[in-house]
Amino acid sequence: MGLLGRLAFLFVIVPVIELMILIELGRVLGLFPTLLLILLTGAGGAILTRLEGLRVFFQFRQSIAQAQIPGQAILDGVSVLIGGAFLITPGVLTDVLGFSLLLPPSRRWIQRRLRSRLEQKIKDGSIHVVSMGPGHGFGAGFSGSTSSNSWTPKAGNPGAQEGAQPSRASKNEIIFEPEDQ
Repeated sequence: MGLLGRLAFLFVIVPVIELMILIELGRVLGLFPTLLLILLTGAGGAILTRLEGLRVFFQFRQSIAQAQIPGQAILDGVSVLIGGAFLITPGVLTDVLGFSLLLPPSRRWIQRRLRSRLEQKIKDGSIHVVSMGPGHGFGAGFSGSTSSNSWTPKAGNPGAQEGAQPSRASKNEIIFEPEDQ
């Protein structure tokens, strides 16, 4: 499914399905219980989002204090943010997904699935990440780094500097090359 198809699914089909489920719930439970359910999941989701957000923030600070890269804390933070957004969206499916992203066991399961899917796409060549030059690696030479090399995304990549030489980047590739010294 292409990008346009995914966006159509996300912004057209999912809301229609959510509306159909809410109408059916209203028919079975009645109007006020359905509205109460929507309000309770929104309020409960907001409280859980705040609690999990604080827990993730402290996990992030602890990783930094121990001079570790807070990779898991960053993944958790993004998951909590997306889960909270799903919970403030009225609907049963978005609430299930939102709560799944807020609760640590299901959040870890979703993260493992997404990570393995990303790794598979890298292995089969759907996604390419290329880093070139000495001291390559994520974050090398960026602001705050102690590396003496200055790295700049080259032409063909977002944020490329004006006048940069054309890069060998093709679709789905990210290439970082050292600036001329």
